[in-house]
Amino acid sequence: MKTKLIAALFFTVLLMNACAPATMPAPTPDVNAIYTSAAYTVVAEFTLTAASFTATPLPPTETPTLEPPTATATSAVVIATNELGTPIELCDSLSFNPTSVDVTIPDGTQMVPGQTFTKTWKIKNDGACGWGSGYGLTYAYGEKMSGKPQALATLVEIGQEVEVSVELKAPDKVGEYTSAWQMTNPKGIPFGKALFVKIIVK
Repeated sequence: MKTKLIAALFFTVLLMNACAPATMPAPTPDVNAIYTSAAYTVVAEFTLTAASFTATPLPPTETPTLEPPTATATSAVVIATNELGTPIELCDSLSFNPTSVDVTIPDGTQMVPGQTFTKTWKIKNDGACGWGSGYGLTYAYGEKMSGKPQALATLVEIGQEVEVSVELKAPDKVGEYTSAWQMTNPKGIPFGKALFVKIIVK
């Protein structure tokens, strides 16, 4: 009888264990893992937000355009010296086109001894003063060839071209000769480049 009772009790225990729900004990949560997971989630959300964000360009900044300086009329000034060596300012200047400056007697023209001729140049008043009475050519250097400059026929305005001339006489000796002449103002002060005549006496 005792044996049957033990067996029944054993059977009852087995039956109760078999019918009891199989529950696993809940694991203890890892706090560090939870913090790490949350941090990854926040970073991922920032990354997705930045990727989908379209930057709105700022309006272009207007850079003020500097106006060019206003051109002002200036006089052509040449520095010269007076009789005492003191620098003075001149408004006289001339220019010429090398291809058309020789109006008569091109360089290398042949002459006979003692031949007279008139050499004419075309020049331009590119200074800031008109040329009037007292302006003209003056002997500079080289062979003078008894040169006599001709007076200006009219007033030469600023920017105007004019022909200037010198009456010359070829030397008596055979050879090659060059004579240089320069414009001067009423004070006798030369200005501009010298004008040349070159001849060959045969």
